[in-house]
Amino acid sequence: MTAPPRPALSRVLSPSEGAADVTKVDVVNMDFYYGSRRVLEQITVKIAANHVTALIGPSGCGKSTFLRSLNRMNDIIPGARVEGSVRIDGEDIYAPSVDVVALRRRVGMVFQKSNPFPKSIFENVAYGLRINGMAGSREDLQGRVETSLRAAALWDEVKDRLQTSALALSGGQQQRLCIARALAVEPDILLMDEPASALDPIATQRIEELIYELKTRYTIVIVTHNMQQAARVSDVTAFFWLGKLVECGRTDRIFTAPTEKLTEDYVTGRFG
Repeated sequence: MTAPPRPALSRVLSPSEGAADVTKVDVVNMDFYYGSRRVLEQITVKIAANHVTALIGPSGCGKSTFLRSLNRMNDIIPGARVEGSVRIDGEDIYAPSVDVVALRRRVGMVFQKSNPFPKSIFENVAYGLRINGMAGSREDLQGRVETSLRAAALWDEVKDRLQTSALALSGGQQQRLCIARALAVEPDILLMDEPASALDPIATQRIEELIYELKTRYTIVIVTHNMQQAARVSDVTAFFWLGKLVECGRTDRIFTAPTEKLTEDYVTGRFG
């Protein structure tokens, strides 16, 4: 069956090139609540397709909550609710008619701590393909697993041991396996919540190189506490403070000539 056409996409001034780019995610006046407590206040931001957007700010400022709101991972928390508008490709993802499972297939998630399943390397990547019925044959499944592992820059390291336990991989390899698992179901957007914070410098560099390569095919939003990492990997940086979006713009401008004094104080290390 042919998939229905997606809504026409809005356009926004490119944060990195000054040209018109497609807006992938459009958030307008979003408030987020845990019960009666508001943790995000009036967030308005456009996220351009095929860009890396870094979310920075001190712990507890709402970065991860905002990230998880983009694929409704917060829905599992009792009392969590969203007010305002969050649109992906023009579609309100909080509309009652939205299939949340399908949304999370389109908007993949990579967590701070790698969480491979206690299965083989092959079955970790094949899992999403199987439950979503995305492979028509064993050969198709094998091809998709290989493609995903290649996309995550892991194939050459594991191709001769696909049937061994994923838990035997190094920390950095496990994180790249989780990225491969997310990519296997062909998402449009990849959310990353501090994906390299638990890794050594060499593994961190591999993840950063991978992020740079993946943005040609995916829209990536990453939470990071590492200012140098944000500066290295992102096109756009958004600074959160006490549940508010203080400033969002080209990464080079945010780190060299921010508009807000609060942003300048944070990126220069005066607090945080």
